[in-house]
Amino acid sequence: MKTPSYFSGSARYGLVLALLAIFGLVGCATAPSIVGVKPIQVGSEAVEHHQKFAHWVAEFSTSARAAGMDEDTLHMAFDNVRFVPRVIELDRSQPEFTRTVADYLDNALSTQRMTRGQAKLRELRPVLEPIAVRYGVPAEILVAIWGMESNYGSFVGDIPTIDALATLGFEGRREAWARGQLLAALKILQHHDIDRDQMIGSWAGAMGQTQFLPSNYLAYAVDADGDGRRDIWGSVSDVMASTANFLASSGWQANQPWGQEVRLPPGFDYARAEDAVRQPTTQWTAEGVQSMDGRPLPVLADSSILLPASARGPAFLVGPNFRAILRYNNSSSYALAVSLLAQQLSGGPAVQAPWPRDLQLLSRSQLLALQSALNVRGFDTGTPDGMMGPATQRGVRQYQRSLGLPADGYPTLELLQRLQ
Repeated sequence: MKTPSYFSGSARYGLVLALLAIFGLVGCATAPSIVGVKPIQVGSEAVEHHQKFAHWVAEFSTSARAAGMDEDTLHMAFDNVRFVPRVIELDRSQPEFTRTVADYLDNALSTQRMTRGQAKLRELRPVLEPIAVRYGVPAEILVAIWGMESNYGSFVGDIPTIDALATLGFEGRREAWARGQLLAALKILQHHDIDRDQMIGSWAGAMGQTQFLPSNYLAYAVDADGDGRRDIWGSVSDVMASTANFLASSGWQANQPWGQEVRLPPGFDYARAEDAVRQPTTQWTAEGVQSMDGRPLPVLADSSILLPASARGPAFLVGPNFRAILRYNNSSSYALAVSLLAQQLSGGPAVQAPWPRDLQLLSRSQLLALQSALNVRGFDTGTPDGMMGPATQRGVRQYQRSLGLPADGYPTLELLQRLQ
């Protein structure tokens, strides 16, 4: 195997020794282990995997050099880069997409998280208030995101960002995205905003106390404490201002609520409960949508109805600020958790309508079977892939209508069994 061109001197010598060890040429019966990988036998498929990973890193380094990365940065990033199998495992089991929204919210809105959040709000008011005024984002929203992302800074992740993104890029499911984020991470290193050893975060490459992707760091991170560094790992001021700047740049509307829980009228057309159907709250009111306490709905010019747990669960009226949170993390469960946590931190109510606790998410294989069965019946869901998207939701709605059921677009085990 040819040694990648960006290795030289002692780094190249170390790599050569490592490769010799892999092939058993320095008296080792097995190759050295990497993070999360057991020692591998000479000649095994794992050896070939390691070779391919090294080749991918070398190829990426060439493209990064062409994009302006200097040799010192490439050495810093890749001399000891490692493939992390745990990253791939976590990528395939994200809690926002593998747990029901009720289960997800039970954890997100725990008593401990609420209590700590209230304490942090009191403690950090002098820091938070000027930031809230400057960006128009309430302190409770900033603290809620902080609580969701790192439990108020107590855990920012333990995976080196370079390793995580190189692993995702090599694995290939989202290679183009991972390559873009990895190049952004190199720019952060080259700018000396953070050392490689301190650039740690989640399996997805998100960094700091509110988990910024590298590209978002470059675009939105703020040096609020004036020390010359945009430190989202250690400076609470920088963390909060950066998070507020991201939301304000993503369409956050000052002095507007994220939305609220609502009661839908009898005979409501559940097919209209989707993001594509947006209208003023005055129109929803005219159609019989009401707040839970009977007060007028908030004034939102561009609002939609959200049913996170089918027609059987709670309903929410959501507006532009909810969609801004979705740009932070494109999961309705996450955005709802942040919104409800902030609402309760500011003294607002918890969700009042009961969650359908017996409702189960379909596994990927079950959703794949559902999509295939719907296609066969003429309810087009696109190419079956086991992932829930707009096309699948439309197909489910059409099938529900054909059965005279509420067309909420929610895939259930009962629907799958009927199709089979």
